Amino acid sequence: MSRSREHVTITSVPRSPSERLRHRERWYFALMGVCVLLITLAWTVVRLWSTPAAVTMSLVAAVIPPIAAIVANAGYRR
Repeated sequence: MSRSREHVTITSVPRSPSERLRHRERWYFALMGVCVLLITLAWTVVRLWSTPAAVTMSLVAAVIPPIAAIVANAGYRR
């Protein structure tokens, strides 16, 4: 049996700002990593078999950076 990682809270105190920032940074870097991976695979490997698939992968990769920026700035207060 595998246990899933669950966030257990003992009190009703909200997470610290630095913890929320770290969580957003992880999501940002994961999304940008997927973006770089998609572009790299599309134009080094996939284009040899299917140019439309490579273009589609590139279009998906082009949509990811704005989404990553939104995720990184979510909950940011001035």
